[in-house]
Amino acid sequence: MAQLNISPKVNERSKEDIVDLNSKIQSFLLGGQDEEKFRSFRLSRGVYGQRQEGVQMIRIKLPFGRLSAKQLVRIADVADKYATEKMHATTRQDIQIHYVKLTDSPQLWADLEDAGITLKEACGNTVRNVTASAMAGIDPEEPFDVSPYAHGFYEYFLRNPICQEMGRKFKVSFSSSDSDTAFSFMHDLGFIAKEKDGKRGFRVMVGGGLGSQPMLAQEGFDFLPEEDFIPFSEAVIRVFDRHGERASRGKARLKFLIKKIGFDAFIELVKEEMTAVINKTWKVDESRAELVGPSDRTEFEAEQPADQALFEAWKNTNVIAQKQDGFYAVTIKLSLGNIYNETARKLAAIIEEGFAADDIRVTINQGFLLKFVREDALVGLFNRLNELGLATPGFDSTADITACPGTDTCNLGIASSYGAATELERLISEDFSDLIYNHDIKIKISGCMNACGQHSAANVGFQGMTIKKGPLVMPALQILLGGGFDKDRNATIADKVVKVPSKRVGEAFSALMEDFATNSFEGEYFNNYYQRQKEADKMYFFTLLKPFTDVSEIPDDFYVDWGDEEKYVKAIGVGECAGVVLDLVGTLIQEAEEKFAWATKAMERDTWQDAIYHSYNTFVVGAKALLLGEDVKCNTQIGIIKDFDEKFINEGFMNLDGVSFQDKVLQLNKVEPSLEFAKSYYAEAEAFLAKVAEARALQVERQSVES
Repeated sequence: MAQLNISPKVNERSKEDIVDLNSKIQSFLLGGQDEEKFRSFRLSRGVYGQRQEGVQMIRIKLPFGRLSAKQLVRIADVADKYATEKMHATTRQDIQIHYVKLTDSPQLWADLEDAGITLKEACGNTVRNVTASAMAGIDPEEPFDVSPYAHGFYEYFLRNPICQEMGRKFKVSFSSSDSDTAFSFMHDLGFIAKEKDGKRGFRVMVGGGLGSQPMLAQEGFDFLPEEDFIPFSEAVIRVFDRHGERASRGKARLKFLIKKIGFDAFIELVKEEMTAVINKTWKVDESRAELVGPSDRTEFEAEQPADQALFEAWKNTNVIAQKQDGFYAVTIKLSLGNIYNETARKLAAIIEEGFAADDIRVTINQGFLLKFVREDALVGLFNRLNELGLATPGFDSTADITACPGTDTCNLGIASSYGAATELERLISEDFSDLIYNHDIKIKISGCMNACGQHSAANVGFQGMTIKKGPLVMPALQILLGGGFDKDRNATIADKVVKVPSKRVGEAFSALMEDFATNSFEGEYFNNYYQRQKEADKMYFFTLLKPFTDVSEIPDDFYVDWGDEEKYVKAIGVGECAGVVLDLVGTLIQEAEEKFAWATKAMERDTWQDAIYHSYNTFVVGAKALLLGEDVKCNTQIGIIKDFDEKFINEGFMNLDGVSFQDKVLQLNKVEPSLEFAKSYYAEAEAFLAKVAEARALQVERQSVES
């Protein structure tokens, strides 16, 4: 394996992570790493297995989607060197690059960290990329800029031991205003900026999520003061980590924990956990994510638009007045969220020429947003973007379709998202061209039920599926309607209506749009029209779309997915977006030892706060190992703690100086955190780890005799 070249500009914690990834890869390739444990490890470092054998997707973590021109160039350069000729913008305001060799990922990461970009916790059972309204800082409706708060959340929980190996991923958003443009309703935690009596704070939404069983978030607070949002979030994550499901991935999100125990009971657990929270209040350092102002350039040569009609359409759909007088935001529609690396470099050059602020935002609908464009720079910027193919009108309109990569690269993809999106965009361009001005109907497509394309939050959503006819299988799309927002910005989850062959997606969509044009009221939003028709006749949309479900007589090309040439074969690999479950006793004991090593390192660094939680994990993982050795099912951390008392302490297999395991372990949320407590808790974890080794030896001996 080649020697790593890490710039001196990379901080020590990041350098350690990169070197560790390199070491673990080498060990794995030599057979020294358990495959499942290694998968969990690399996922939390942004390295995700692709559908194609032997290559990885790299997810680049960009807090609230913010990029500088130089950082965009660095990503393009890295993609050219290690991946392909293009990059992909995601619905979580990340950038992904594909077809990377596993052995190249550490150096790729080092090259990105040199530009202040990380892969840490971009995937896996961690706090994922924190998203925020792309217009944050310039939104006329906002009470304040949420960007520093999104960045503060990202910094606080990055490498925080409480959220490194949870039961599942955890998603967070920050919306600039009541318009909820960051979709708080579908997040584990969603923060909506508010001011009350001159004080900043947030409306807080808790427990939302999409996937196979989408649920709307519930209101936790109508107003939470700004200094309390981090302590509350830490308590929520601690409760989720301890009480959340871990054995069944399909039930391991926060929404399921809340559904299981009830929202009020969940909030009570959060209140109890506040004792353990290190920082009882938290002040955000706004200088860490200050709004980048306009460029120094104030004069621009007078130009004529290269295409006057296109310019007018672009100006009407892709240019937004900022709250700062005389400045505009310019949005860039990226088809399927993709942009070629060379095009990205040229876009960065335009920004560096002073046409916009050096503050690019990746948007949640897979595009880009530029800030602080002067009015007399609009024509010049349009001409330059048009030369790059980046001046397509209709940003965030019906014609701007959100789609995950689907079967192109994802292990879980069932049907082609890209292909269906391309066909619908063609259809809209040819038959419904006025929809570039419609910002009410949003189309979102996911290749499977996991909803990376957010189909359940769409006015018109499509989910990849299959239809079987005799011995053959054809790609299909489930049509969902009524998700997202209505006219009053009330959020809803889309309803499943019918499943149609993928090749009929255009016909079904055309029928839907024609019915909307004919039967909607003047100025009626799509979701209001949908609800009104459904209330009058609950079978209305099923009846409308049912003709397109008929497969009694279909042409051969229906068995070929969009963009393919060969007949469709359903091939689903092992999904990695949710991490993995580790269940080997020996592996778990090694993991407990590793947790304690992290606690030791934290004590040596004088970050005793981290040492407390690493010590807690030492207890829990060590107990889980012994329970699994007795074939005791371990679904949650709190279950492990209770079961260990019943199986080992109460039965006399282990003595903890007369104290129950639960009382010993859960000191961390009963005692105020301090250096003194950290030292004693750390020592108790060390002693317990020694007892685990003794108990495991006796366990093996006893089971050997019994067998």
